[in-house]
Amino acid sequence: MQAATYLQPIFYLCNRRSWVKTHGRMHMTRKISNSSRIGSNREFDACKFLMRQTRVSVVPNTDGPPSISLLEEDMNTNHAPSSEVEAFLSKWSPPRYLWRGLSVLILAGQVIIRILKGKIHWRNTLQQLERVGPRSVGVCLLTSTFVGMAFTIQFVREFTRLGLNRSVGGVLALAFSRELSPVVTSVVVAGRIGSAFAAELATMQVTEQTDTLRVLGANPVDYLVMPRVIASCLALPFLTLLCFTMGMASSAILADSVYGVSINIILDSAVRALKSWDITSAMIKSQVFGAIISVVSCAWGVTTMGGAKGVGESTTSAVVISLVGVFIADFALSCCFFQGAGDSLKNCV
Repeated sequence: MQAATYLQPIFYLCNRRSWVKTHGRMHMTRKISNSSRIGSNREFDACKFLMRQTRVSVVPNTDGPPSISLLEEDMNTNHAPSSEVEAFLSKWSPPRYLWRGLSVLILAGQVIIRILKGKIHWRNTLQQLERVGPRSVGVCLLTSTFVGMAFTIQFVREFTRLGLNRSVGGVLALAFSRELSPVVTSVVVAGRIGSAFAAELATMQVTEQTDTLRVLGANPVDYLVMPRVIASCLALPFLTLLCFTMGMASSAILADSVYGVSINIILDSAVRALKSWDITSAMIKSQVFGAIISVVSCAWGVTTMGGAKGVGESTTSAVVISLVGVFIADFALSCCFFQGAGDSLKNCV
C-alpha cells in the first residue's frame, strides 16, 4: 500500500487499469474532466480522492471486483508526520500583522512598477482625485481654522508679554508650514479617505468582486489601487497649502482682535521668516503622507477576511496604522529637513 496527501476537493473513481507516474499526470482510459498529481508509480484499478487535508491510500486490485481504499484524516494519530519539523511547518502560518505588513511593501512595489510602465487607469484616477481633493476641502479648512486659533491662544499672550510682537507671525508661519499643516491635513484625510478606501476594497474582497475582475482580465492593482494612490499623492499637497493659508488667516485675525497684534505685523514677520524650502518640505511631507495613507488602506482592504466583521476590523486598523505611519514618517522627514535649522527667526525679531 502506498499513501499520498491530496490538497484539492476533487473526487475520482475509476474501474479500469490506470498508470500513475511519479510527479506526472494521471491518465485514465475513461475520459474524465480533470487530472491530478500523486507521488506513486503503480498500477491500480480503483482509487478515490476526497477533500483537502486527507490522506489517500491506494490499494492495487489485480483480481476480483474493483475495490476502493480506506481513507483516514491527516490529523489522525495513526498518520503522524514523520518528523517534528514537518509537523511544525504544516501547522505554522505567519502572524496576520506580518503578512499584512509584507502586503503593504509588495503593493507599494507593484504600484511603483506600474507607474513607471505607464499603466495608469486615467478615468478612475480622475474620479478618485475629485473625491480626495475637492470633496475634502471643507473639512480640512474647518479643522485648520480651529487648530490655528487654538495654537494662537497658546503662545501669543506669552510673546506679547515678552515684547516679541514682531516674532508672532514668523512663529506661526514656521509652525504651520513645517508641522501643523501637513500633519493636520493627513489626519483628516486618513479619517475620511483612508477609511473609505479600506472599507470599499474590503467589501469587494469579501464579496469576491476582485476575483471577478481577474476573470475579466483586469488587474485589481491597476483598476482599484493605483488610482487611489495617485489621487492621494496629488491631492494632499494642494490640501496642505489651503490648510496653511486658512490657519495663518485665522491666527492673524484672532491675534489682531484679541491680543492687539496687527495683521500687517504678522504678515511681515511671516514673510521674513519663511523660506522657499519651508513650503517645499511641506509639499514633500504631504506627498509621502498621502502615499502611506492610500497604500496602507488599500493593502488592508484587499487582505480582508471574515465577512462584515472583517470589513469593520480592516477599516479600523487601516486608519490606526496609517496614522502611526504618518507620525513616524513625519519624525523621520523632520530630522532630515530641519536638523540644522535655527536661524529663521533672526530676520523677524
